[in-house]
Amino acid sequence: MVRHIKAWEDEYKKSIWKGHYSIEMPDASLKKGRLLDAGCGSGKYSIPLKMRGFDVVGMDVSLAALRMLSESSKSRDIDIDILAGNVFQLPFTDGSFDIVWCYGVLQHLLSEERESAICEFKRILRTEGFLFLEVFGKDDMRYGGIEVEPDTFSRENGIVYHYFDKDELEGSLSDFSCRIVEIRKEKCFKGKFYIRHMISVVAKKIYR
Repeated sequence: MVRHIKAWEDEYKKSIWKGHYSIEMPDASLKKGRLLDAGCGSGKYSIPLKMRGFDVVGMDVSLAALRMLSESSKSRDIDIDILAGNVFQLPFTDGSFDIVWCYGVLQHLLSEERESAICEFKRILRTEGFLFLEVFGKDDMRYGGIEVEPDTFSRENGIVYHYFDKDELEGSLSDFSCRIVEIRKEKCFKGKFYIRHMISVVAKKIYR
């Protein structure tokens, strides 16, 4: 396993469960369906998505994270299918999911891995299935580090961070009908103001 992927196992070994997120569905019309939480980590999205009625499969490269998800879901008496794997090499048949949820994951992959992941998401989604993404934008205060690819940086812990813009996402998702929303929020740290830049995508697979 390459270093920037393995780094997540080390990261989760240092982490503790802090509870799941309170979320709103990016498309309110979706009430049910088989959903892949691609890069689920310790389940901060998997658990609330399951509680909303979706048939959730949680997948991550970190066994430590998956153990945390398993323990927290059992404590809540929630049944979530859990497996280890990479988002760019999915072990699922074509058209086997209604929804792919991938928040805060693509930004931690290298270029070829990101391209493969999007191809895999397209493959496993049924026609008119939904892909939900959230990634860092280029104007984000965290932009920078040791550049390993264009707009992609490595940190001391081995994790990589890629920063997107709208054009890149539109090009990568040309086989989807997309709604892309950019959010810039000003944050104050030690008397200085910085920008947090996030990009959210609602993408619907179209027939080709």
